[in-house]
Amino acid sequence: MTQTPERVPAYTADHPPVPDTNELRARIPGWGADLNEKDRPSVPKLQFLDTGAHWDFPERQPEKWPRERSVEHRFLTPVFGTAQPPSGLSGVMRKFAYKFSEGRAAHWMILLYADRVDAAEHHLRSLLSLHPDNPITETGVKAEFSHGGIKSRLGRKRVDVKHLWVDPVIVAGPWILAILAVTRLMRRK
Repeated sequence: MTQTPERVPAYTADHPPVPDTNELRARIPGWGADLNEKDRPSVPKLQFLDTGAHWDFPERQPEKWPRERSVEHRFLTPVFGTAQPPSGLSGVMRKFAYKFSEGRAAHWMILLYADRVDAAEHHLRSLLSLHPDNPITETGVKAEFSHGGIKSRLGRKRVDVKHLWVDPVIVAGPWILAILAVTRLMRRK
């Protein structure tokens, strides 16, 4: 479990120290543009409400395995998701992505490709199981014809009509390539 220091500055009612207003205005162009409450539409919403919460720092959820954590934060949030632990090559990629700051493109690009790898891992696992995915029903191809999918797009100035032609290639392409690869392997043997 992640150890937290004695004095925890995050996730409490106490705010970390704020630099001087003049220093911030000199350093950051446009800083303080919303200091006048008349210029902020959210001011009526920014009122302290006594919610009756009886804690200042919530009880921490235990970590069952080391979690991904942004380098910008000292520790995990008190509560976090545990439904899909990272696994396989995609899990390794996700863990590696968190070595980079969230402000860097590398962090997000690795996470994006980890999602693609995760989808490929699940498709492969499905193909190797006794009950593979049904690409016709599970990708929505059947619903396009049985529930008027194409008709609903035509004549309505929808943006997705522009890429309508490429959707079958993206959806069916990997399945067709997989079938061709398996067929070619079977013929060789």
